[in-house]
Amino acid sequence: MSKGPKYLVLDGYSTTGREDLRSGGATTAGELYAGMLRKCTPGGEADVDIVFPADPAASLPEGASITQYDGIAWTGSSLTVFEPGPAVTPQIEFARAAFEAKVPSFGSCWAAQIAVVAAGGACARNPKGREMFLARKIALTRDGRGHPLYRGKKAVFDAWISHDDEITHLPPGGQILSSNDFTHVQSVSVTHEGGTFWGLQYHPEYNLHEMARLCYCRREKLTRMGFFKDVDAAEMFVNELEALHQDPARRDISWRLGIDDDVLNEDIRQVEVRNWIELQVLPGMSG
Repeated sequence: MSKGPKYLVLDGYSTTGREDLRSGGATTAGELYAGMLRKCTPGGEADVDIVFPADPAASLPEGASITQYDGIAWTGSSLTVFEPGPAVTPQIEFARAAFEAKVPSFGSCWAAQIAVVAAGGACARNPKGREMFLARKIALTRDGRGHPLYRGKKAVFDAWISHDDEITHLPPGGQILSSNDFTHVQSVSVTHEGGTFWGLQYHPEYNLHEMARLCYCRREKLTRMGFFKDVDAAEMFVNELEALHQDPARRDISWRLGIDDDVLNEDIRQVEVRNWIELQVLPGMSG
């Protein structure tokens, strides 16, 4: 009987960033991604190693090498890719090594930015500010409509999102797969050094509860940025999200907030993840 795939998850957060998430009741990004990969893998059988490349002296598990993994997945992060430093530069270098190793890679938000920069592209602050909660009306580009990442996905959809930075310049071998009015590059495919990365600016790994906890963790920042009148209003919003998570039939909440099955239905929200696993990871498994 064949075993399931072996994944390497790179949690892009620093130690401080992970502690901030935990303090607000959020699942750390690495654990959130690991759970999604297991759910999206046929049969649910998968081995997952999580590493923290922003940490000093971070490394793969003892005796492991990149090529022993069937797929590499990157999480989001509260870091900024265009500000090099000891928490950022090693992640860019690892992304280059993953391309060279030709292990299929995937990820959200920070992941797309890391892949683009590692392959020679660029990122910057989005002049429109922060895109938060829902990315509205993400539309597939011509390349996206024909790309296997979006097999079975609608041509226009909403998705959970949380970011300040954006991809500004594609590297050679890069394709924009989707876009919306707020962020020009909402997903990207990058081929570099013989390796492939499919990256999303949005977050299929979030559910309502995790988005609520993220908003709670960022409530003071979001209030300063004008998303909420005050912190009390932010906490009321968090409570509404949690209530809808507990009872998805609460149409009074979903209607008012404009939330629908694009994000509530896991089967719809995670189409891209399943496509990556089925079309990139499983066909390349050894043994």
